[in-house]
Amino acid sequence: MLLSRVLVVIPAYNEEQGVGEVIRQVRGCLPDADVLIVDDGSTDRTAQKVLEEGAILLSLPYNLGIGGAVQTGYKYAAQAGYEIVARVDADGQHAASGLSRLIEHVRAGDADVVVGSRYARDSGYRGSFLRFLGTKIFSALVSIAIRQRVTDATSGFIAMKRPAVQYCARDYPLDYPEVESLITLHRAGFRIKEVPVQMNPRRGGKSSINWTQATYYMVKVLIGVFVGSIRRAARRKEAV
Repeated sequence: MLLSRVLVVIPAYNEEQGVGEVIRQVRGCLPDADVLIVDDGSTDRTAQKVLEEGAILLSLPYNLGIGGAVQTGYKYAAQAGYEIVARVDADGQHAASGLSRLIEHVRAGDADVVVGSRYARDSGYRGSFLRFLGTKIFSALVSIAIRQRVTDATSGFIAMKRPAVQYCARDYPLDYPEVESLITLHRAGFRIKEVPVQMNPRRGGKSSINWTQATYYMVKVLIGVFVGSIRRAARRKEAV
């Protein structure tokens, strides 16, 4: 039975060190929301920590990667009928206090998809140089693709309305989904907005970012943006 109109989805892979505290912080900020952990084939005690906190647990039989884990959460939310779904990472980097701000913008109708940005203003967050560089490159590519300024295209701190959730439940990218999903959501007609949020150091676990793969995906996104631009230009020419 649906207990809340709001669901917070937390994908987790080997996050036993911090997932319990993340759940408690989310509940402290959103006591009326349901909390779902998608355990992405963890080999540590992540699932046990989730059960100890009494959160909803979906355990995948093997590691699907971040895209598959997040889409699993969206599928659950779409089937259960939640009106607003927020996503938070399990490593503790997202300050749960920002959740209310994201959801308020969604409820106010400011946008269909609200993204928490580390770089919309100076929050004091300082990641590694490679991560910062990658985020800047991805953000520039997404800004070109959707013709809207984006400062944090790799943010996994996001809230969206039910229609966008239903869309992501059907169609969600597997590789670096934060980047590609912004483009696909925009092209599907959903309004996207960034709001500034606070970021914390990781509480534990290991980042899923592999910079060899990240370099490959930068090239992939660049090609996608280029091809998409050509297609849009062709459609405009046909319309004339």
